[in-house]
Amino acid sequence: MSEPRPAQRAPGTRPPLELALETLLFVADGPVEIGRLQRALEVDRAAAEAAIARLVESYQHRGVRLQRCGETLQLVSAPEAAEYVERFLGLSDRGRLSAPVLETLAIVAYRQPVTRAQIEAVRGVNADYAIRTLLARNLIKEIGRLETVGRPAVLQTTPEFLQYFGLESLERLPALPETLIALAGALS
Repeated sequence: MSEPRPAQRAPGTRPPLELALETLLFVADGPVEIGRLQRALEVDRAAAEAAIARLVESYQHRGVRLQRCGETLQLVSAPEAAEYVERFLGLSDRGRLSAPVLETLAIVAYRQPVTRAQIEAVRGVNADYAIRTLLARNLIKEIGRLETVGRPAVLQTTPEFLQYFGLESLERLPALPETLIALAGALS
């Protein structure tokens, strides 16, 4: 009995764009820039965005999700299955984030890019420990430094932040209550 042969396609035909896009994201070892995917797939931005939207839709009731962080994409496991993944991989609970650390993370998420001084102005207390904790867990990262006295670090969230909270993009963050928006405006 012979081995089954892989499906052959007619010369000059291309597989569906979603199939090719999904394959590239599957073999990637991390987030991939959309421009890099466009070049590999030889498509324009509109075609790539349309294929991305179709993949996102097709994954809604499956075990994987397409996570977008700015101009990068990555396949991730469905957040609602996290407990099974953790059990299967033998991952221990790394501990919950404390209230001050979560508060700092929320400030970064909603006001990014942001500096330590801006975080402390909102919180009213020193944020060094919280920032160190978030950097160590790779939930935030330094994206540069301001060209001002002291050259403060500028911080923003990472793709791991999205994974941790089961978000596909920053646009999925819950809306802030009006009272918090007014308060933040008064502090600016």
